[in-house]
Amino acid sequence: MKKTATKNATAGKKSTAVKAAKPAKQKDSMLEEFFCDELKDIYWAEKHLVKTLPKMKKAATSPQLQQAFADHLEATKVHVMRLEQVFELMGKKAQAKKCDAMAGITEEGEGIIEETEAGTATRDVGLILAAQKVEHYEISTYGGLAQVARTIGRDDVAELLAATLAEEKEADELLTDVAENNINYEASEEEEE
Repeated sequence: MKKTATKNATAGKKSTAVKAAKPAKQKDSMLEEFFCDELKDIYWAEKHLVKTLPKMKKAATSPQLQQAFADHLEATKVHVMRLEQVFELMGKKAQAKKCDAMAGITEEGEGIIEETEAGTATRDVGLILAAQKVEHYEISTYGGLAQVARTIGRDDVAELLAATLAEEKEADELLTDVAENNINYEASEEEEE
């Protein structure tokens, strides 16, 4: 019995020694905490866009614009998954925090749909403007986040964010092309009834 008690006491000492040898997790810097908070913001924004883009596609008249919205919906779903990967790399749970900026921009887009006539190029022009506001917000956010990731020594995270940044820039350019290829001109020819 004495042998067992000594053995248990020794085993307990060893496990304590092993625990003590592990370095305590260092607290995140203020910048890293800010970075993770901003990730929550853009995560909400991307998830919100997954719900908003189908409405924009439905409201669009131009098949080219409808296709642009459909394609960007698929890209946005990838952006959501990529952000979940970023949270994982950062050792954080993927959490969304309401993005007031994106909520406001998409609300403005809904207003454009309500205030313009269905089936018109003018509505398409408005949808393109609203979508480009979204893209510009995302471009500035991903650009800033990628830079902060590099600053805190997270090049792996920065690469993922830079990939999304490149895709957001492509989407913005595509919207410009759609607008310049007749939609703006067609809208300028529409007469108010």
